[in-house]
Amino acid sequence: MGRTTQQTVVVTGASAGVGRATAGMFAARGARVALLARGRAGLDGVAAEVWAAGGQALPVVTDVAQPDQVEEAASRVEEELGPIDVWVNNAFTAVFGRFTDLSPDEFLQATRVTYLGYVHGTRAALTRMLPRNRGTIVQVGSALAYRGVPLQSAYCGAKHAIQGFTESLRCELLHDKSGVRVTMVQLPAVNTPQFTWLRTHMPRHAQPVPPIYQPEVAALAVLRAADHPERREYWVGASTVATLLANAVVPGLLDRYLARTGFGSQQTDSFPLPKGRGNLWEPADDNADYGTHGMFNDQAHAASPQQWASRHHIGRAVAVAGAAGAGYALTRYLKS
Repeated sequence: MGRTTQQTVVVTGASAGVGRATAGMFAARGARVALLARGRAGLDGVAAEVWAAGGQALPVVTDVAQPDQVEEAASRVEEELGPIDVWVNNAFTAVFGRFTDLSPDEFLQATRVTYLGYVHGTRAALTRMLPRNRGTIVQVGSALAYRGVPLQSAYCGAKHAIQGFTESLRCELLHDKSGVRVTMVQLPAVNTPQFTWLRTHMPRHAQPVPPIYQPEVAALAVLRAADHPERREYWVGASTVATLLANAVVPGLLDRYLARTGFGSQQTDSFPLPKGRGNLWEPADDNADYGTHGMFNDQAHAASPQQWASRHHIGRAVAVAGAAGAGYALTRYLKS
């Protein structure tokens, strides 16, 4: 679907981070944007930004882990904004820490929101798109959909599950020769408020592993995926490309590299540990609006040269060469 000022777009997890940046960019094109999230203050904040950017906002308090709430939200969107053209699944929650430190309830809740939230959103979108034989579903993924890292077992497991679910669904749509498209955007480390509010069992404050990108870089990729869903995946950031290709070429070396570096690189002494239970069961932004960006603005990149190369179809050879170089570098590092 090409760019149109009359699109009706649903964005889950719209109250902060990538979802919020995505909603603002769709709004700048004049879209009608339904904003789904749990936190009332965050939703009010992004709704004001959507209106100011030139779009039409419909904030709907929704827990994507609850299929009935997602279905009710989708029905309301079509009643008030019109047929849904694009559905962006982005909502998630997680818990940081060693797998053995996570309780079964914590792991289950992270899976419900992050994985099953995408399943429920996809089902609600397909219920409406399939009879019309048109529409686009964009799954916001991560490099961690392919490559697990320590201290994020629940999140990595959910993103792997989304990847497999999406591939299965894509095959079914192709078999049926459906006009509905589904695509996925794999993201790098992004400077979002998640590192302020996610539940953690780590001894130090969580941080994204550099290089870190601003949410707007990810949002640009989501918009491009929505405009060109014929491409099955979009990889954002050189770190995502290097990670995914190195994992395909030398996964064992990557295991050992992450075992050595993955604990320290995901923690920082620069901030005190957040207090409370995080946003695993309740929204952190119900009474306070955290905005789009996290606390790592001074380290975050506002652009991605790899993304430019990808748009101009010149990045494949460079990426393959980079993966080979990464494998060599890992070998040297682990022998040191």
